[in-house]
Amino acid sequence: MEKIRMTTPIVEMDGDEMTRVIWKWIKEILIEPYVDLKTEYYDLGLVHRNETEDQVTIDASNATKKYGVAVKCATITPNAARMTEYKLSQMWKSPNGTIRAILDGTVFRTPILVKGITPYIPTWTKPITIARHAYGDIYKNVEMKCPEGSKAELVLTDKDGNETREVIHEFKDSDGIIQGVHNRRDSIESFARACFNYALDMKQDIWFATKDTISKKYDHTFKDIFQEIFDREYKEKFALLGIEYFYTLIDDAVARVIRSEGGYIWACKNYDGDVMSDMLATAFGSLGLMTSVLVSPTGVYEFEAAHGTVTRHYYNYLKGEKTSTNPIATIFAWTGALKKRGELDGIPQLSEFAQKLEKASIQTMEDGIMDKNLSLISKLENKRAVDTETFLNEIDARLKKLLG
Repeated sequence: MEKIRMTTPIVEMDGDEMTRVIWKWIKEILIEPYVDLKTEYYDLGLVHRNETEDQVTIDASNATKKYGVAVKCATITPNAARMTEYKLSQMWKSPNGTIRAILDGTVFRTPILVKGITPYIPTWTKPITIARHAYGDIYKNVEMKCPEGSKAELVLTDKDGNETREVIHEFKDSDGIIQGVHNRRDSIESFARACFNYALDMKQDIWFATKDTISKKYDHTFKDIFQEIFDREYKEKFALLGIEYFYTLIDDAVARVIRSEGGYIWACKNYDGDVMSDMLATAFGSLGLMTSVLVSPTGVYEFEAAHGTVTRHYYNYLKGEKTSTNPIATIFAWTGALKKRGELDGIPQLSEFAQKLEKASIQTMEDGIMDKNLSLISKLENKRAVDTETFLNEIDARLKKLLG
């Protein structure tokens, strides 16, 4: 067949360890034989980030703003052990955090439903998408240890030098700890608009939850901004589509989620979204079956897998061993980017190809062929755990049939 031609490149951000290897295989086996793939390539592997003093991450983010669509491989966020292993000049920040800050994006994570992989909550028959605010809270916190006898205060100095003070705690008879977190109105407004726009795109209800009864200024400000923007900019649009915006307390939201059938978007502050997205991924079956897309309020999209770099499998791979690593979330990162590129550029063949690749991937798993970890939780009677390359080739065989 003639390859599908692209007009605008996708920003391609390569990554680390086993996912970097799988990234290359996916392109070679599942995409490049069918698509005349155009990408602007950036190597976000830890070695190259160190060599460029992380400038490559900034460059990739700015290129994403320029072209509108990016796809990212999983990357290492270094700790002390990685500093030694990779001989780093410093402990570089999370590239995801840098990208989110530059794009002013909100993270949307959605599970991939597959027959045989039964959610731990039996009522969940539709995906639940977590929308995670990607700025502030404990991810930009300031922390201090407080010796016994000390007093901790929150001090605000306005532009004229006037101070406002609030006592946090007096550590009279015990030492302790304090933490300062912040957020910005413009970031919360961007978060709200990204959530409402995504709900309109998906034609789904959206819930937002905080703890405003306890946090009467910080969390309550989130609640107020969401409601103001919804009432002013989105209420009529939602009514026309017959979808709903719903606010509730975070603990009530958890109870409602557990009892629901799914099929909606759940917006959370940064830390809540971090925890709840991993909980949902596990409850739906596997982090390897979780898609992730970063969406800016201006309509820029960056697609990636929700999981990490699969370090243990990478070390086995370096020894020459066959590995059985789940490639599905990484495949869906590519298909998400290709679908969006096709949609934006008016190339329906590109979007249709991506949809068929997703269908072939799901069909392969539902035929009982999957990686080792999925085979352990699959309820299918006839299943076969295969290595990653075999898995990709099995997907390709089904893709060829779908493409005719």
